[in-house]
Formats: sequence, structure tokens, C-alpha cells
Amino acid sequence: MSAIAAGVCVMNAVLPVSVAPATTPQVRISTFQYAVPAIQLVRDDGKVVSLPQEMDDGRPVVLNFIFTTCSSVCPLMSQIFAQFQQKLGADRDKVHLMSISIDPEEDTPARLREYARKFHAGPEWQHYTGTVEASLAAQRAFGIYRGDKMSHAVVTLLRAAPGQPWRRIEGFVTPEELLTEYRHLVGAPRGSVASR
Repeated sequence: MSAIAAGVCVMNAVLPVSVAPATTPQVRISTFQYAVPAIQLVRDDGKVVSLPQEMDDGRPVVLNFIFTTCSSVCPLMSQIFAQFQQKLGADRDKVHLMSISIDPEEDTPARLREYARKFHAGPEWQHYTGTVEASLAAQRAFGIYRGDKMSHAVVTLLRAAPGQPWRRIEGFVTPEELLTEYRHLVGAPRGSVASR
């Protein structure tokens, strides 16, 4: 029996807790418990960091997996993050946006910084690279790995706080839908996050 079919989190396996209908028909939203792997990544500023510590900095986390030479889904995913970041307005520093490279051999910190500039990433949105092994461990832990970068899945993950379940959004969600899902996840009243 596969770990997914078992219905519980076993080691690094990811299993659905629940599935909710999405606004967009091509989008599937589920709730999962993920075990964040104890790996080190390299942030776009060149600093070596612990993934669990980066994710446990006291802010909700919004996570995706990208690579800088992607010419199909990654720019769209990054554009959604850019618009989501803008829609957060003054509350954007209360959210930790994270983009982990699935092509660490090409995506150096300098390349990630350039990519981040292209999408106007603010200080709350960091990009990460590292060893191939660390990237694969992160991809597998979050159920993203598809064999190679060209089989990349369109997935956005949200978590309100350490120890809380993750919301997994599969497919292209609009920035407005992502903001709504974020507000729902953190229990923020509709007026508490700017939506300009």
C-alpha cells in the first residue's frame, strides 16, 4: 500500500487530511501534514540556512518550487507570487514567501537574485538553492518531485504556523484566490489584509 493511500504521515510521506473544492475548476486544494526535512539550503543572499528554521521564523509560509530557466509554468507561478505580495499591502512583511529551486546546479544565489528582481520580490520573499540532494529532499518531502525539472508540478503550499497542516493548491490559482486562501488559513478578517 502506498503512503498516500494509508491516510497518515509516515516519516517523509505526505498524506491528505482533507480535500476542499476550489474556485477555479482546474485547481485542487487539499490539506496535508508534511515533515519538513532537516536540510540546509542556500538563500539568494548567499547565506546557508536550515530549512526548518527558515520556515519556523514566526510568520505564515507560502511556498512554491521553481527554476530560473523555466519558460513555461515557473514565470506564471512567480507572477502569481508577485501579485499576491502586492495585494498583501502593508501586511506583506507578516508572511514568508519561499521559492525553492528544483534546478540547483544552474540556480546559483546570484541567478536567483536576478530572477527575484525580475519579479520585484520584496524582502519577505526569498529564493533558495543548494545541493541536488537537498533540493530533491525538499521536493520529495512536499510531494513535488516528478522525476526531472521538465515534469514540474504547479503547486503552491501554505502553512499558518509550525506544526500546523499545510494547504496544497495544485494548479494555477489567481492572486485573489491565493489571498482568500491565505486569509482563511490564518483566520484573518477580510479587512485586515490590504487588497489593492
